[in-house]
Amino acid sequence: MTGIARLKVAIATLGCKVNQYESAGILEALERQGVDMVPFDQPADYYVINTCTVTSRADVESRRLIRRAARTNPQAQIIVTGCYARLAADDLKKIPGVALVTDQKALIPGAIAAAKTPAKIVLPYAPRSFPDLSSLKPVRFHGHTRAFLKIQDGCNSRCRYCIVPLARGPSRSIPETEVISRMDELRRAGFREIVLTGIHLGAYGTDLLPPTDLAGIVKTVMDRHAVERLRLSSIEPVEITDSLITIFEQSGILCRHLHIPLQSGDDGILRRMGRPYDSTFFAHLLEKIRQALPDMAVGLDVMVGFPGEDEQAFERTLHFIAALPVAYLHVFPYSERPGTEAAVMSGKVSDADKNDRAERMRNLGKRKRTAFVQRFIGQELAVLVEGKPDRKTGLWKGFSGNYIPVMLADGDVSLINRIVHVRAHECRDGKLYGRITDG
Repeated sequence: MTGIARLKVAIATLGCKVNQYESAGILEALERQGVDMVPFDQPADYYVINTCTVTSRADVESRRLIRRAARTNPQAQIIVTGCYARLAADDLKKIPGVALVTDQKALIPGAIAAAKTPAKIVLPYAPRSFPDLSSLKPVRFHGHTRAFLKIQDGCNSRCRYCIVPLARGPSRSIPETEVISRMDELRRAGFREIVLTGIHLGAYGTDLLPPTDLAGIVKTVMDRHAVERLRLSSIEPVEITDSLITIFEQSGILCRHLHIPLQSGDDGILRRMGRPYDSTFFAHLLEKIRQALPDMAVGLDVMVGFPGEDEQAFERTLHFIAALPVAYLHVFPYSERPGTEAAVMSGKVSDADKNDRAERMRNLGKRKRTAFVQRFIGQELAVLVEGKPDRKTGLWKGFSGNYIPVMLADGDVSLINRIVHVRAHECRDGKLYGRITDG
């Protein structure tokens, strides 16, 4: 490998936890090939940009990163991958400096290593298909004390605003035996918390033979004691079943944290979006969760400015969410995606109105966050300590099982990747401050 040891590669990642997982796999495979990884703002021989296309802003940021890499080293080879690469390959190839556009992420490390010198690389021919779920298997996640494990990819839903099914393909799952094997590898690598992730996580197992579901794989993990803490990424509301709620109640390892894409609280807008539930169903679901799991942190995705959303529809959403037992909101303005049904709908909302509504919804989210976090002042929480101190305060920090950021008044480097018990005594800016109570 001495011939390629001097090759320098930088990676930038946009988008979801699945993209982060896949970038970690690319990085780890490159390191095994003897390639030197460098920060993205430094000169490199190859730049790999793992793109997102869920919004037009993500497209803009992807192009900005390409131009930035070309400025940093005009002789570099720029490789563009990810969802934007899948849907707009011809446009991306026209950008100066781009050497390769591909969605076959697992082939990138080997192709760079085979080049041996900073030269334009060529991937072996692969039929136009969606990548194998098992092709990237990272066991290191730089900068993270928790590991991600992608157990599902793709989506069979047809929400009218979403381009992801076109970019990621149909729903596909990895078998339970492989999930357990991968979790064992991650545990042996030292991870105490593993986040199960996917593009449509709640659809896990429906394509397997025999079929299973998310509750089934979670129960299997629990029964095997495969990890100290298990966290789930985003789950659709209709897939939060009674059996899954029961597992949350019974489990000592499953983090009491759910991130749910609500999108709107107005029934007319939900129908226009093609969402398979109404506000009554959603309110009943959250009340069921609250009664069973009062300390559960529920976060919501909320989209504002969807075509047809007038001020009255937005106000209904605002008031609906204000009454829900939620911990935080992830708010984003609707972004038109070519090729979706929503792109040709009437009733477009101006950017000014979208931005105004987003700000008002985010302000509600801040109030919700503060109210939720304040409930835990005086309580003891189990906190997984992060790998570096907080930039602003210099304090060591971590997250509780129910996803509250906790700042440690008496932390130190020896606590990294340990789960410690912390007594919270203060809440500031949506964070708890406390002291360690472990003996």
